[in-house]
Amino acid sequence: MDKRIFLDRLLALPVLLGPISSPDGRHIAFTWRGFGVGAQTYVAATEPGAKARALTAPPGDSHPISWSADGLFLIVGRSHDGDERTSLHRVEVSTGATVTLTERPDDHFLFGGVLHPNGRWLFYAATKDFTTGAAIESAWIWRHDLISGERHAIAKPIGSNLSTPALSPDGSMLLYARNDHAPGGRQLWLVDVEGRDDREVANEGDTVSLSGAWSPDGASIAVRADGPRHSRVGLLSVADGTLRWIIDDAARNVESIAWPKGSRRIVCIETQDAISRGFLLDPGTGDEVPLQNDAAAGTLLPIAPAAHGGWLGHHFEARHPDRLVLFDPESPAQQLDPVAPLPDGSDVDPAMLAAPESVRWRSTDGASVQGWLYRPEKRPLGAVVAVHGGPTWHIENRFSVLVQYLVRCGFVVLEPNYRGSTGFGPAWRDAIKLDGWGGREQDDIRSGIRMLRDDGIVLAGTIGITGVSYGGYSSWCAITRWPREDVVAAAPVCGMTDLVVDYETTRPDLRSYSEEMMGGSPADRPDLYRERSPIHFVQNIRGHLVIVQGMQDPNVTPENLVTVQEALDKAGIRYEVLTFADEGHGIAKAENRRGLYTWLADFFADAFAENLVAG
Repeated sequence: MDKRIFLDRLLALPVLLGPISSPDGRHIAFTWRGFGVGAQTYVAATEPGAKARALTAPPGDSHPISWSADGLFLIVGRSHDGDERTSLHRVEVSTGATVTLTERPDDHFLFGGVLHPNGRWLFYAATKDFTTGAAIESAWIWRHDLISGERHAIAKPIGSNLSTPALSPDGSMLLYARNDHAPGGRQLWLVDVEGRDDREVANEGDTVSLSGAWSPDGASIAVRADGPRHSRVGLLSVADGTLRWIIDDAARNVESIAWPKGSRRIVCIETQDAISRGFLLDPGTGDEVPLQNDAAAGTLLPIAPAAHGGWLGHHFEARHPDRLVLFDPESPAQQLDPVAPLPDGSDVDPAMLAAPESVRWRSTDGASVQGWLYRPEKRPLGAVVAVHGGPTWHIENRFSVLVQYLVRCGFVVLEPNYRGSTGFGPAWRDAIKLDGWGGREQDDIRSGIRMLRDDGIVLAGTIGITGVSYGGYSSWCAITRWPREDVVAAAPVCGMTDLVVDYETTRPDLRSYSEEMMGGSPADRPDLYRERSPIHFVQNIRGHLVIVQGMQDPNVTPENLVTVQEALDKAGIRYEVLTFADEGHGIAKAENRRGLYTWLADFFADAFAENLVAG
């Protein structure tokens, strides 16, 4: 199959995002990104083979946020061209009839959105003081009266981290997290819906991050504590405030929890060595029901009980796009029955796709680093190192259009899980904070590159690097620090170039993340921010460079592009630029990705050609 036709087949596969089950387990709502209409909200009955139907349509992208208590409506968020400025809408599930609830933000950002059982009050967080009309740094919790239009701030966190509220089952209280004490910590708070009783209910220390989920009866809150030693899972009594730990084991790495309606057990996702496994936790006995453990068969994550028996799940692996399934958690076989199968014409034979190998190498300080390696069938043209964003994230055995296309084009692809990545425990995740951004995690990536060379997988001078967000920043670090035999070409996508400019122009709720990673703000640590900003070292560039930027990006803003172009021009460095006027933080639209991916494949092939012939 021609590689361009192959890419079209891959791009026809919709990307599954954010599935949420209705309170009665009869429906599942989710986002499918693809089909030439951007990201839209779909719904399907929770029955084997049930077809999905679209609830929204362009203009703009949409995603489901929450269900109404009766399951008749969805609260849907809508944004445009990746600008992340979300407006809220109420969509009737049976008809798709839509009512706009909030205006499109122009100077602020809005998070969450949950409808009170009375159908009148809408709760969300926003970086705006609606009483004065001023944009603010922190995300306050607001009660929006949909009849009168009045907005009342019921909680005013001090820290800049976003606080998405979760409504109790009886509609009397909101659970949210705030980081008033330190950028890296989060404490749990409860506030009543009138805003008269706002109080801290769980605090495990300034630098410990807590998250919570209501029990279906509202009497308890499942709590996950993410600290520097290990993660813990416990149960908080709403009545007396006692917190009892159920999982408290340094060998465990529970990375997320949920407590869906209709379940007496807590959903836990544990990740070890970049492989996630779901299990159901009995809060009373501590007993666990593990789900599918065969990594070769992919990852199965539980979502919620289905109305007609069994559970809904989210399944993925590198040779199959993400899909929704029904399964029986009590059955050893755990047969997967598809829900909302892909539409006709949007599928690909798994035999045509490459499977990854889990590989390890030693970094410069001896630390063991894991990554995923993909190999083409024939002699490779070279290697592309695809660096994940975050950095608080990790890569798993999961389908990627870019990776599969690059492999089909003849490239080896390496996806490193450098220090700072999740999926390996708090010590590895937090190790990046010891140096700050641009420290030894970049050595982890470079050591993986040298492994490719030393093991004879590819030739020196035939290795390039790309990535989005922090992956883009890492691409900048590579091309400004390392010789051509390590990295001959870089394609940073929406990557930070000047960490001070990035701090000053990013979304206000994200600044505390920079402070957490860098040990303070630019005012606190000016020398470190300068030392770790690639913009000050562009004169070292000797390889090929293309800069990719979404012009609506509110996270790593286009100001990063403007300032680095000035520095490159001043230094006399050759480069190319690909900008997308209708994209935000990453390139998401199918037509734009088609153009970008074909361009990148040609870019790397041209950059490697001379050294490949010489080798």
